[in-house]
Amino acid sequence: MQLDFNKGNGLIPVIIQHSHTLQVLMLGYMNDAAFTKTQEEGKVTFFSRSKNRLWTKGEASGNFLWVDEISKDCDDDTLLIKANPEGPTCHTGSTSCFNEETAKGFIYSLEQTINQRIDEHEEGSYTNQLFQRGINKIAQKVGEEAIELVIEAKDDNEELFVNEAADLLYHYLILLKAKNLSFEKIEQQLKKRDR
Repeated sequence: MQLDFNKGNGLIPVIIQHSHTLQVLMLGYMNDAAFTKTQEEGKVTFFSRSKNRLWTKGEASGNFLWVDEISKDCDDDTLLIKANPEGPTCHTGSTSCFNEETAKGFIYSLEQTINQRIDEHEEGSYTNQLFQRGINKIAQKVGEEAIELVIEAKDDNEELFVNEAADLLYHYLILLKAKNLSFEKIEQQLKKRDR
């Protein structure tokens, strides 16, 4: 990947975005050496302007940013890195350095947790137990949750409706896992239909 480090006196801005939730986590700067180290090690390394040296995010806290995908902008002078954070990104303990705590995109974190519990056969996990019972039981549970949601839709209790909607979505994610599909695949289908 060819990058233009000259425009910024040897540094380029780097936007870090959560791979699953797409939340913007932080902004940092890289020189050529930081970029090379990031590519080689798979964890984000910046050039710290205050320390005047390479700085791997998490080197003191253990809250590393594991690289999932790197892309550059149209002028070759800015990077977007999609990463999986290990712990909070901000030194304040916040998820994002922009002090943005949001549920948007959480469904991807939930999907990742569901997949992990199933893939690792986590004992005592309701998710794993339901998955082990097979596709028929999973589909039946999705049907039951859908009916419960329809029943709550006819009433005016928002809290019960929201809980049933969450139950349906949760079980739907387990069904997607059983069908070897991802929520992103469904999003892609919806996007195709957008006119």
